[in-house]
Amino acid sequence: MIGPQNGMVKAELGTLLNGLVNYEYWLPVPSLMNLQVQSFIAKYQSRAEKAGADPLGYYVAPLAYAQLQVIEQAVKAVRSLDDAALSEYTRMATFETAVGKVKFGEGGGWAESHVLTVQFQNIKGNHISEFKKPDTQAVVYPLETASASAIYPYAKARQ
Repeated sequence: MIGPQNGMVKAELGTLLNGLVNYEYWLPVPSLMNLQVQSFIAKYQSRAEKAGADPLGYYVAPLAYAQLQVIEQAVKAVRSLDDAALSEYTRMATFETAVGKVKFGEGGGWAESHVLTVQFQNIKGNHISEFKKPDTQAVVYPLETASASAIYPYAKARQ
């Protein structure tokens, strides 16, 4: 479902989100944190907050930054902006990015998915600060990235 990734939508829905399972592309859970992404997020959040644009900065920004890092590394390696040369290089290379290693698969998508399965848990109100807490957006899959277990059945997560 598109929508609950947006900070303003999260704040508006508040406790109604408890128990909902959805997707995210990146969240500040321990398994995904590193110095590079921490630095990027801090800078991005500061700018976005001043502009009134994005109160959390987690949904699109980290992966968009990683995508630009891939382009930067490919252009530097190929020393060209030629599409065919860049495409050939990106099919074979592994890229070091703020969100970890990125390698592309046979069909052009990422060889390993970076999509997270998230369950909203322990939300107490409708303020954006609820979603800055580490336990309200629990990564439940993939297991190597998980920050908590899913609460089920759904009714238990709603309590």
